[in-house]
Amino acid sequence: MNNLSIFGTSSDAGKSTLSFAITYLLHKRGIKVAPFKAQNVSNNSQVTDAGGEVAIPQYFAAEAIGMKTTPDINPILLKSGSKNSTHLIINGKSVGDKDVLSYYRDIGTLKPVAKKAFKTLSKKYECIVAEGAGSPVELNLMEKDLSNIYIAKKFNTKIILVADIERGGVFASIYGVYKLLPKQLRKNVIGVIVNKFRGDSSLFDEGIKIIEKDFGIKVLGVVPYKTFNLGFEDSQSIMGYVQDTKKAKIKVGVVKLPHISNFTDYEPLVADEELELSFIQNVSELSSCDVVVLPGSKRVVDDLEWLNTNCFSKQLTNTNKTVIGICGGYEMMFENIIDAEAIETDNKSTKALGIFKGKVEFKKEKIVKKGKYEIFGSKVKGYEIHNGVSKDLHMQKNNYYGTFIHGLFDNDKIRYKIFNQVDPNYKGYNFKKYKKQTIEDFTSHIDTHIDMEYILKKL
Repeated sequence: MNNLSIFGTSSDAGKSTLSFAITYLLHKRGIKVAPFKAQNVSNNSQVTDAGGEVAIPQYFAAEAIGMKTTPDINPILLKSGSKNSTHLIINGKSVGDKDVLSYYRDIGTLKPVAKKAFKTLSKKYECIVAEGAGSPVELNLMEKDLSNIYIAKKFNTKIILVADIERGGVFASIYGVYKLLPKQLRKNVIGVIVNKFRGDSSLFDEGIKIIEKDFGIKVLGVVPYKTFNLGFEDSQSIMGYVQDTKKAKIKVGVVKLPHISNFTDYEPLVADEELELSFIQNVSELSSCDVVVLPGSKRVVDDLEWLNTNCFSKQLTNTNKTVIGICGGYEMMFENIIDAEAIETDNKSTKALGIFKGKVEFKKEKIVKKGKYEIFGSKVKGYEIHNGVSKDLHMQKNNYYGTFIHGLFDNDKIRYKIFNQVDPNYKGYNFKKYKKQTIEDFTSHIDTHIDMEYILKKL
């Protein structure tokens, strides 16, 4: 069976969600399938079953089909680094910061990493769905493109293009990307999916004829826009969430730090009809919130300085509102952050918010693990990704909560305990059930609007 690459004709065309959906639909049809992305750029990551961290989209797709996760599904991950550098994670393990210019100069050394991961998966799975990155035809970067061109050429994958009609210019983007692809890849394009259509899709019937007749590319489907509040890859994707707030009892504000990470922590809050969630960047917005969340951060000291500069610190340390710190946000709640090894900053000691007594020390050896934890009186499944070390995995002081554990709000009991104390009328809901149903609804929607049988035939 052939492997499959999903290329976007632009950034944010919907590659991640369609890669996930096609992976899921192949699995439902009895194909032994695995998600893959050679290189991802995101501060949002998860811990695999085998250990090590990978980007959320590949983890989410694997989890949805019950696949045991390993770093092979995303062997190269880039996160925010210091100054003009990027933090490099290879095969799930942190290898430190590297400046962007030298990263691209040495990209050839990473091709064997991507190749080995893909080949390892190929031994176990019939089909690999390889998500691309950005546009596959950035002509000045094509030789340095690991996720699109390199994988498609090396493994002769079949290719589906995904075009975002919502942005406009859909015909130019489809035709331009197709014609700029190397000839050997052009023949592997099995079709295009026109994504995020709003309104009566029959209005695009003539568009389908043009693409198929004049461009010579089969239209595999026109997918109507549908909200999918799961599997958030980055801050741009989570900003597109849609909430029904008619029954909301509690207003929750997540401070949108410049280096905010692990946005999937807030998916259970987006889905909760009793909560109204907003991401806040101005201190004046705090007054309208009942609960404030200090989220995870890839650059904790820098984001702490941002809190100070933007007058959040004084408000957060003198409030009767419920304040919850997660991972980096929790680290900011201690008295001091010690960085003697210059992991994030040249400042050996930084004064933090002082909500909890004690200090956090940054260590070169990053803690990356998942498991079951007992925090705030409940047992939860969660994961850790942090350099900061403290003797306390979690702390609570009056209206302040803090923990290193990601996935806190996935737990129905903890979510109920915290929000019921804010408003005794809060009832809570079953997030696991919601997640399962949402995945089924979304993938069924995709199945209805794309020609999966044709795709299977070509594979």
